[in-house]
Amino acid sequence: MAQNKEKLLFLFHPSVARGFEALEEQVEVVTLPEGEKFDPKKLEGLPKDATILGSEFTIPVTKEVIDYFPNLKLIANYAVGFNNIDVAYANSKGITVCNTPQAVIQPTAELAVALLLGLTRRIAIWDHTMRRQRSSAKGSLSDGMGTDIYRKKVGIVGYGNIGRAVGRILKAMGAEIFYYKRHKLSDEEAQKEGVTYAPLDQLLRECDIISLHTPYNEDSHHLINEKSLGTMKPSAILVNTARGKVVDEAALVSALKNGTIAGAALDVFEHDDNPLDELYDMENVVMTPHVGTQTVEARVAMAEEFTNNVLGFLLQDRPIAIVKL
Repeated sequence: MAQNKEKLLFLFHPSVARGFEALEEQVEVVTLPEGEKFDPKKLEGLPKDATILGSEFTIPVTKEVIDYFPNLKLIANYAVGFNNIDVAYANSKGITVCNTPQAVIQPTAELAVALLLGLTRRIAIWDHTMRRQRSSAKGSLSDGMGTDIYRKKVGIVGYGNIGRAVGRILKAMGAEIFYYKRHKLSDEEAQKEGVTYAPLDQLLRECDIISLHTPYNEDSHHLINEKSLGTMKPSAILVNTARGKVVDEAALVSALKNGTIAGAALDVFEHDDNPLDELYDMENVVMTPHVGTQTVEARVAMAEEFTNNVLGFLLQDRPIAIVKL
């Protein structure tokens, strides 16, 4: 009966319905009123007896939010990133935090490569030019030359699931893949995947393309800054589909203006929805508004992984993706 079920409160409005259907068999699902956005400073009126919170990366689950729900057992995040949640505080209260790391791998990797191609082959610029001119005339053949990915050295910073997927795609395109992560692969793993480890400073200095896939934390804050940008090749391209604060955006703008590096392909920004104004006017920048998982297939897969986490937590009958600090 409904009164015996755990209560799941969605703090966001899911973009798809598929994938969540199995939840109602085991939990009482409560959603925010249509059109209403969650405000962490206006908690009054929300069901205090909720034992599970459904959140996403734009929803701040702070200490105050956690404390509002005295019976809270689980915070299920509809995202791979979990910077929106005070995980340490939740864990200190015995609350489990889950995320959806598997569903986001391929779509985010595909977007990283798409952004890179958009920049190297000047796709966005050509598209804009054709629409403006209503013509396919290119002008001088020397105008707007792109560059190949084939035979380029690609440095992947943060060689987790997404970084690996990007490496596989670019390796298939003929690039040479280098990676940096805290814990090196075994020689056997590296040989099998066809990748080479490089310390971060060497990777930044020697690679033609730098693709960021590291999680955001104190150690990775402004990992890419004025100093590190200054070590990169003038022909280098930076791709960021990780987290905005991994890059010092002001330093990046300066590096792009001064020719310190050649270009940047960005899906995330230091100040979330507010990229620095200068970026909008730069032809050597390609941007998207944090859409790494913005496909129907990805969102359904995320819903299924979210549902699996909730049901696995309650039924203890399957592995779930628990966030560990």
